Amino acid sequence: MEWMILLIFIAGYVAIAFEHTIGVNKAAAALITGVLCWTIYIFDANDKSLITSQLSEHLGALSQILFFLMGAMTIVELIDAHDGFEIITERIKTKDKSKLLWIIGLLSFFLSAILDNLTTTIVMVSLVRKLVAREKDRWMLAGLIIIAANSGGAWSPIGDVTTTMLWIGGQVTASNIIIKLILPSFFSMLIPILLLRFIFKGKIDTPVQSLSKENDTTTKRERMVIFFAGVLLLLLVPVFKTITHLPPFMGMMFGLGIMWIITEVIHSKKNEEERKNFTVAYALKKIDTASILFFLGILLAISALESAGQLKLAAGWMDTHIKDQNSIAISIGLLSSIVDNVPLVAATQGMYDLNLYPVDHYFWEFLAYCTGTGGSILIIGSAAGVAAMGLEKINFIWYLKRISWLALLGYFAGAVVYILQSTLIG
Repeated sequence: MEWMILLIFIAGYVAIAFEHTIGVNKAAAALITGVLCWTIYIFDANDKSLITSQLSEHLGALSQILFFLMGAMTIVELIDAHDGFEIITERIKTKDKSKLLWIIGLLSFFLSAILDNLTTTIVMVSLVRKLVAREKDRWMLAGLIIIAANSGGAWSPIGDVTTTMLWIGGQVTASNIIIKLILPSFFSMLIPILLLRFIFKGKIDTPVQSLSKENDTTTKRERMVIFFAGVLLLLLVPVFKTITHLPPFMGMMFGLGIMWIITEVIHSKKNEEERKNFTVAYALKKIDTASILFFLGILLAISALESAGQLKLAAGWMDTHIKDQNSIAISIGLLSSIVDNVPLVAATQGMYDLNLYPVDHYFWEFLAYCTGTGGSILIIGSAAGVAAMGLEKINFIWYLKRISWLALLGYFAGAVVYILQSTLIG
């Protein structure tokens, strides 16, 4: 049974990777893969109710991610509909690709630590759309955004879900993880930027701005209100989580509700034709639903592997055969580029208790770095990558050829920095 689930997962993975070659949308392949994995799993089970209970439990966890993604996308679409991103784009005057790399990379890195890697990717990819006309140039910058956002999230207790898991689980403390991982994480972004400067050269082409946009009745004041309200509400999501201890998607839904009210109020005096393109209902139609369904399929497939015990077996095998702490953490980080890092970290937390590795132990810190940044190596290895793939329709193979090697070098550079840092200063 286990080998059949694994084969279906691999076949689905191949179908997603060669989406354009076989002519089947990746969302369709992911959904079929996810459902088939659970179908095989339940057919072989004696206790069917146990399997449905496991599925319900996983669905509760992954639906939080989906609603979070949907809420963030909708808020970003509202800002975009009001031309709110012009507030930033009009201040970025450079057309030099090298300078743009630094601006986009650093913005993504630090913004991800405050928000999280998923929200940051959605915001930054939307921003790049306003700055860059040529698709392949946007793809290169989106690749950098994925790397920078994942690197920025790794050193913050609220920046990446795996670091958050270790923080909530008591394996790491907030202040210590920031101090220990900010430098390695920065290097995991720095190396790709330095290398990209030799590839991504010249001037960018900016999008042609329409002189008169149909139904464009927003004022400068409305753009300012929507932009700053949207950004502020996104920034307050981790604060909401810290204060209430509710999951992040609740803060995102709360923020979306407030944005809904704001848009209704500021356009209340306009007729239906004037206001229809600035409503939440319109933004919901514009978000990429196919990407959300793709995410659902991938997470369903991975949760089936977890429930069937495959991820636990993989972690156990590494513990038995590899043994070295550095090698285990690095291997788990590399594995997180193929399967979701959340169940990998959850399995690792179950394998090692705090008696073996106490709070703020070297292993937990290194694990947070590796699982946070390792997902950048493949575009479907992180929530940030999946979001960028959906927003910009980035080809899996293109990313593998152009970006994966940069992310891999950055990943190992940061790992070396962390090991040296720990060796020299403890």
